[in-house]
Amino acid sequence: MSTAPALGAETYDVVVAGGGPAGCAAALTLALSGRTVLLADAGTGPPKTGETLVPAGRVLLGDLGVADRVLRSGHLPCYGNLSAWGSAELRAVDFINDPHGHGWHLDRRLFDRRLRDASRAAGAEVAEGTAVRKVVRQAGRGWTLALRGGTDPAEGGAGDVRTVCCRWVVDATGRAAAIAVRCGARRRALDRLTAVHACLEADPRDTDRRSLVESDEDGWWYTAPQPCGRRLVAYFTDTDLPAAPYTARHFPRRMSATRHVSRWARRHAPGPASAPPTAPRRAAAHTAHLDRVYGDGWIAAGDAAVAFDPVSSQGVLTALYTGMNAGRAVDARLSRVNRDDVSALADYAHKTAAAWTAYLRGHCLIHAQEARWLHRPFWTRRLTGLPDSSLRPQERRSTP
Repeated sequence: MSTAPALGAETYDVVVAGGGPAGCAAALTLALSGRTVLLADAGTGPPKTGETLVPAGRVLLGDLGVADRVLRSGHLPCYGNLSAWGSAELRAVDFINDPHGHGWHLDRRLFDRRLRDASRAAGAEVAEGTAVRKVVRQAGRGWTLALRGGTDPAEGGAGDVRTVCCRWVVDATGRAAAIAVRCGARRRALDRLTAVHACLEADPRDTDRRSLVESDEDGWWYTAPQPCGRRLVAYFTDTDLPAAPYTARHFPRRMSATRHVSRWARRHAPGPASAPPTAPRRAAAHTAHLDRVYGDGWIAAGDAAVAFDPVSSQGVLTALYTGMNAGRAVDARLSRVNRDDVSALADYAHKTAAAWTAYLRGHCLIHAQEARWLHRPFWTRRLTGLPDSSLRPQERRSTP
């Protein structure tokens, strides 16, 4: 579809859709390179909780020049991981020997806000509460985008419509990959993993700063302290298995039946039948990727490009990595005298594919370590390889 640019529309080199770690990393990289950038952050959806940044995240944030600014306070240090995986016994992996130090249990609202502030300080325009609602590609002349925002979504306002033009668009809209899909890219989901999660009330006696993973016959449990003082407890299983709705309905009972997670939970909610302060919620956690991560004037980063199973602990790290590399690729592409030269984009696709391949290899190795429930569907699916052979082809391409 091709139309003439809107008269009087503001023009940017790049519009970044999505104000999470991937979008901010891209906007920062481009702004520091002297590009005019608009970062549109829709700010919709429930806030993410329970996110952990592994120690290597400090390196990427340092490359972006924001490590001290983003990590200086407000997050909890993560000193290691505990796991009962492949065995009922609890094993520990400490970060004391990690050359980058400890990790962090993130306050994601604070983390993302500081990244957006850093993008603004670097020269990017940051439009809070603003979503990219319509994209129109003009052959040889870039994009015209309709942005909707200007009012607080929590107040129910529809917001104002703003039209802008740009040469490139970065899709950092998360698992939806909203712009890439509109441009013809195909989303491929490899499983149906979902998280059923709740936060338990704060308990000053809880001073353990490690995360804990405990597998069971239909999935696995995760718990970690939160910067607010509460403790997150989450159960991961496939949406089509009975364990998903049953856990959502009987969360306290299922939690109290665990061998290890229940010990941490009881500090916050005494008694086996105590309910969390809020009803459990669900969140998508499936493995997915795009069949192509860039196209004519667009590039995808973060979960929009590759979305990993949380057991990998690589979500935020990969978002920063792909966002920074996407920004570099677009900057290099805009600098090319020869418009047909796509080497920078091809290099980005290669790096993203390499990260995806490494993730899949690690994903298989991790699940192969759990051999106690080979007869159960959750584990059978993962031990016989991905994509899940029980999914029809069209289901593999769609988000569960």
